[in-house]
Amino acid sequence: MEAKASVKFVRISPRKVGIVCEQIRGKSVKDAEAILALIPKAASDPLAKLVHAAAANAENNHGMDPEKLYVAEALVSPGPIIKRFRPVSKGRAHHIMKRTSHMTIVVKER
Repeated sequence: MEAKASVKFVRISPRKVGIVCEQIRGKSVKDAEAILALIPKAASDPLAKLVHAAAANAENNHGMDPEKLYVAEALVSPGPIIKRFRPVSKGRAHHIMKRTSHMTIVVKER
């Protein structure tokens, strides 16, 4: 039995989110929430909300014991890229790629 929560179109690069996902993968939900509270990265806030939502889904929708939950999967995939241009010297323009992420957290019971 598993419970999941996901969020899409978060304006953080998938590479930056992946670094934080590696830290919580396989940890218990309590440990993951403590780790995310202390990591000074922008991706830790949406991931902390996502872990909390997945744990709530497991408890309320599937009747799992919240003490036995752990983060089975922490996935991040790239979303659409918002493309912008920035003017530079000699009348030229450089591309700015504003990347987005789709994040999914799956919790299971031990």
